[in-house]
Order: sequence, then C-alpha cells, then structure tokens
Amino acid sequence: AAQLTAFALEAAPRTSRAQSMDVLSSQANIAGYKAVMMAAEQYQRFFPMLMTAAGTVKAARVVILGVGVAGLQAIATAKRLGAVIEASDVRPSVKEQVESLGAKFIDVPYETDEEREAAVGVGGYARPMPPSWLERQKAEVAKRVAQADVVITTALIPGRAAPVLVTEDMVKSMKPGSVIVDLAAPQGGNCPLTEPDQIVIKHGVTLVGQTNVPALVAADASALYARNLLDFLKLIITKEGALKVDLEDDIVAACLMTQNGEVKRK
Repeated sequence: AAQLTAFALEAAPRTSRAQSMDVLSSQANIAGYKAVMMAAEQYQRFFPMLMTAAGTVKAARVVILGVGVAGLQAIATAKRLGAVIEASDVRPSVKEQVESLGAKFIDVPYETDEEREAAVGVGGYARPMPPSWLERQKAEVAKRVAQADVVITTALIPGRAAPVLVTEDMVKSMKPGSVIVDLAAPQGGNCPLTEPDQIVIKHGVTLVGQTNVPALVAADASALYARNLLDFLKLIITKEGALKVDLEDDIVAACLMTQNGEVKRK
C-alpha cells in the first residue's frame, strides 16, 4: 500500500560475487564463536587438558551438529580452547573442512543414490535427507552425544522448522553437568527441550536457547552487517546517488521482494 521497494539480503545467491553481502554467513560466523563462549561459561570444568601438581584434568569432549559457517567457526573456537571435537553434517563435502580444523568427522555411509544426491545440498545449504539415512545418523550421533560434555547444534534449513537432532532420550543419556547450546532456537530448536531465550536445566543438562546470538557480540555484528549492506547498496545506487534497480543483476533480482508496492517473491 505504501508503494515500497524492499530487499531481503538473506535471499542473496551463494556465489563468489555475493560473498561480501552474505548477511547469513557474517552473522552465523559470530554465532558459532559465541556459542562456544556460552558453552564454556555454563560448563563447570576446563575445556583444555591440564596436567597439574594436583592431578590431571581431561579435555572437554565437544560435539558439533551441523557444519555450515557457524559450525566451522564453533570447531575453530573450541579447538583454540583445547577441546576434543567431533562434528556431524549431512554433506560429505564438509568432511575435509572439519578435519582441516582439527576435529573428527562423524561418518555415516550412504547406501542409495537418493541419499548421495540429497547429501550434496543446494546452493550451499543442506537438503532434507531420506529417513533411512537419518535413522543411521541418529544412531551414530546418539553414541557421541552420550559421551559429550558440550553439544552445539547449528542445523537450520531456510524457511523450515529446525530439524530435531538431539532427542529427549539423548539428553537423558548425557552426563550431569553437560551443556547444549542450541543455535537453532529461533526456528524451534534442534532439541525439543530447548526454551527460546532461556537457560534451563533438564535431566541434569544445561540447555542454552538464545535466539539472537550475534547481538551478544554487538559491536562486531553491527560492523560486519553494515559492510554487507554497504556492498549491496553499491549495486542499487548510482554514483549520482539515484536508486537504480537492475533486474539483470542476479543478486539484485534475487533479493528484490517488493517493487513499487508489487510483491515479487512470496
């Protein structure tokens, strides 16, 4: 009704040219880092292995579920703190990235062509996997979660409710004092026991359900987001300062939601 022209940067294609405008990645990077910091704060033990005169302290075992931008940053941050890390993702292509950061990849073999095809993902995002593979993954992950001191879940599929990765039974199997940081809390959570914007203890496990984690690192989150916006504005504002919506530009066309009041994407 107001004849607005509106853009949504989260709709930008995941191409090399659009990287500097990728708001999802810039904010997920921050969320992955802060998730480990929040876990370390809630966890009542050290992250690194320490050999002291008073005895040896074992390193924390960290399991990271979902190895996108947030998951990779969480691995890197937990590694810096000295934890032993395992990570899981539906895409086989991330195994190399996980191992390059010093974590162990939880491998679940593919048994059908359908499973392999779904695992590749679309545009850098994971796709929903067939039930047969998910059952096998759940069994493998359940074993690791039971042994974990810290679990960080990051699995989100744009426009859908977050998939359940950590069931209530898995939470019950964890050691008292363990911590789960659920970065999928804004979309319902990867754990059904997560409560949005609350830190709760259930079955002896602390669950952190912050829904706006990048805002907890506000200065850098704002600076990076501002840079994303500035680089996008360069595509739609001419040197003379006029607005020019070039629909031949794939980034501009993908992000355009409404133009002169007309809804372009739903």
